[in-house]
Amino acid sequence: MAYSYKGAITFGLVYIPITLSVCIKENDIGFNMLDKKTKSRIKYKKTCVDCNDKVVNNEDIVKGYQYEKDKYVIFTNKDFEKLKSPKDKNITIEQFVNLDEIDPVYFDKAYYVNPVGADKAYKVLLQALEKQKKAGIAKTVLGTKEVLIVIRARNGVMLVNTLYFHSEVQAAPAVKKVSVAKKELDLAINLIEQMTEPFKPEKFKDEYHLKVKKAIKQKIAGNEIVESKDEKEPVKIINLMEALQKSLVTKRKAE
Repeated sequence: MAYSYKGAITFGLVYIPITLSVCIKENDIGFNMLDKKTKSRIKYKKTCVDCNDKVVNNEDIVKGYQYEKDKYVIFTNKDFEKLKSPKDKNITIEQFVNLDEIDPVYFDKAYYVNPVGADKAYKVLLQALEKQKKAGIAKTVLGTKEVLIVIRARNGVMLVNTLYFHSEVQAAPAVKKVSVAKKELDLAINLIEQMTEPFKPEKFKDEYHLKVKKAIKQKIAGNEIVESKDEKEPVKIINLMEALQKSLVTKRKAE
C-alpha cells in the first residue's frame, strides 16, 4: 500500500518510525467535461494574467503571498522546510485523552499507521491505547500546514485521524426556541428505541453509485435512462404527533 507520510510517532523518549497510508478509497466515478456540441474534452489551462494569457507550466509556478496590491513575497518548498523544527517533522504526542471526549465534528481524514522498525515500541503503544481506551493527541506539519492529530487503536490496528482545530469549527447557527410537549418527546424516544440496533457499516451500500454504473452501461448500449420508480415519495405529515404515531405503527408492522 502506498504511503502518504513518512516520519515518526514520539512520546516521552520513545521514537517509532512509521508511515501513514490512507484508510479511505472513495467511490467516485470520473466524468470528463465536454463541449455540448462537439463532445470534445474541455481543458483547464494555467495562464499568466499579465502575459497575454500565456500558458504556464507547473515547473514555472511558485507560491506567492500578496502583502499589498500586486506585491508578493515568494515562498519555495525549501523555505517551508526551513520553517519546520525537528518536532514539526514528527508526530509528537502532547497528551492522552479518552477517545469519547472528542466530538466527531473535529474528525477529518483517517490513516493506517504502519511501523518501519521499532516494532516492539509500536506494539506496546498500540496495546496500551487499546487496553486503556485512550487516544494520543499530537501535532505535526503535513505539507505546508500544521495539523492536529489523534492516534487511536481499533481492533488491533493503530490509526491516525487528522482533526480540525477548534478555530476552524464554526459556531452552530441559532435555532428558534420552541416548547416540546411530553407526549411528543415520549413518542420520539419510543420511535428511536424501536429503530435502534448495532451499527454494522457493511450493511450500508452506496446504492446511488451502483445506479450510476448501471446507467453508464445503459448509455454505452445506446439506451436512455428510465426514471427510477422503485421507491415512493415520503408522505408529508404536518402534524408532529400524527407523524410520530404513524411512524411507530409502520415500524411495528415492518417487524
